[in-house]
Amino acid sequence: VSQTDSTAALWGMLYVYAFRLYFDFSGYSDIAVGIGMIYGVQLPENFANPYAKNTITGFWQSWHMTLSSWARFYLYAPLSKALLRRKVDPARAAAICNAVTMITIGLWHGVTVPFALWGAWHAAGLTAHKLWSDRTRKWQRALKATPRRAQGWRMVGVLLTFHFVLIGWVWFALPD
Repeated sequence: VSQTDSTAALWGMLYVYAFRLYFDFSGYSDIAVGIGMIYGVQLPENFANPYAKNTITGFWQSWHMTLSSWARFYLYAPLSKALLRRKVDPARAAAICNAVTMITIGLWHGVTVPFALWGAWHAAGLTAHKLWSDRTRKWQRALKATPRRAQGWRMVGVLLTFHFVLIGWVWFALPD
């Protein structure tokens, strides 16, 4: 019996992979920041506790921040402005911009179908989050009046976001 014959073992391996990926990449980034400090060069932080974010948007604002900021500035924003100038429905424009940006980020990691699928997965998540946020804005404001309930929903968001990202790591773990 191999270790991958069990569903629990596969999930365990995926959790380990997610944290190995984070600690490995975040650690390398911290080393670069530290070496930069030694030489008087201020490098930006690249990770800000991404697995503790309660939305996929929050995750992307704190995971590989240099790449996601570049993509937001050079891909998402100009494309969004162009589409909105052409009177494309804002929700449709956001979906298109998310798809172009995230698939590009996926292909930046490797020009393969699994990396493109990973990008499409995140584009779908970002688009779903935008649509959900737009529809539940009143409810979210009202929720802030009850801090205990808001904290409970925040924890639900952290768990959902983490597991959404976790499932997406399958395409990184098995890129071919």
